[in-house]
Amino acid sequence: MYSSDGKHVGTLESVLVGGADYSLKGVVVKEGREFSGLSRSPQSWLLADELVVPKDAVRKVSRQRIDLNLGAADVRSLTPYLSYRYEGESPREEFVDMAQALLSNPVLPNSLDEVANKPAGQLEIDAGENVMLGHSGKKLGTVKDVLFDGDDLVGVVLLPQGLLKREVILPRRFLGRSDDAALFADLGEEDLKHLEAFAPPAD
Repeated sequence: MYSSDGKHVGTLESVLVGGADYSLKGVVVKEGREFSGLSRSPQSWLLADELVVPKDAVRKVSRQRIDLNLGAADVRSLTPYLSYRYEGESPREEFVDMAQALLSNPVLPNSLDEVANKPAGQLEIDAGENVMLGHSGKKLGTVKDVLFDGDDLVGVVLLPQGLLKREVILPRRFLGRSDDAALFADLGEEDLKHLEAFAPPAD
């Protein structure tokens, strides 16, 4: 992803869709180390390195790159996607956090609660995310790609795992979510054989 003044901002992390028609609302971008300044301070622990880019800030999209109509300075002032709330921690959690810091193994401390900065009605779709068959506990596969017609979500392409044996398109009408751990396909096992196989477009 590139700013309008040619700076490499980072990589696409996920898309945000919302409303009754699951239309595109924005994208989540993981800042590159150079853009965020982390490459100049490798020991730094930067928590908020994901930005929400509204769809109106996206100028051009291809499979190879995304161009924004915002300059680098404007991109750096965008809202971080994740924010962190402090919560009290037990003596054991404090000890674990201290040990991880001493071992140079930075992970999110137990005292910080991660919160996504998006409206409750928006759905986040990540590459590699698990897709489950309803609430049966059975896994269909993982998200390989997201298909749009303009701003309208058409569906997601699933890499087969579990019940699926081929790449298929899961239409948006079957998509749901009840938590942040996975997407849920609201259809029955018998319906799986009717899902359309994915044929990538020729370049």
